[in-house]
Amino acid sequence: MIDIFTTGGTIDKVYFDALSEYKIGATALPNMLAENNVHVPHRVTQLMRKDSLELTDSDRAEIFEAIMASEADKILVTHGTDTMVQTAQKLSAITSKTIVLTGAMQPATLRNSDAEFNVGFALAATQILAHGVYIAMNGEVFDPAVTQKDRAAHRFIRQ
Repeated sequence: MIDIFTTGGTIDKVYFDALSEYKIGATALPNMLAENNVHVPHRVTQLMRKDSLELTDSDRAEIFEAIMASEADKILVTHGTDTMVQTAQKLSAITSKTIVLTGAMQPATLRNSDAEFNVGFALAATQILAHGVYIAMNGEVFDPAVTQKDRAAHRFIRQ
């Protein structure tokens, strides 16, 4: 069983036409996994609906506690990309599970989004990586201790 915890971020943003802006809505993960014929046993829990720039230390503690309380030793966390590294570093104290964080640079609702690829890639990584904490984005696996987001290039890089 893989526990999937969603926290919001761009991956779950939806366009609110009346407001002409994007806001974080209900997680797209259950539909995305069903539409892509994913059969690996999993459970999706939406922990929060926040842009990662709005996440607090209290929110990170909530993510940490949810992972610790999970009976699963394979965990996937969807997260906004702006503070994903910070959250991954907080989770690095958990050494008895494989924890993979992923997100998207474009909302899952957009045709040109990287969301489906990133979730599929991260789901596979969760199943094969050793215990530890990782970031899986755009076909690469990163160690959060030596990773940063390159905002100009819209990608993660090793420091």
